[in-house]
Amino acid sequence: MQTLENGYRGLSLLLLLNWDRILVLLAIAIALGLNAFLTGI
Repeated sequence: MQTLENGYRGLSLLLLLNWDRILVLLAIAIALGLNAFLTGI
């Protein structure tokens, strides 16, 4: 249980520090997906 709690704390800290990078990757993925969808029409 302690390990799980520490892992969760580490993960949340990682998300706090890297949320902007994750957001950029998500935006790129959405843009690529939208592009593929629009060119497929």
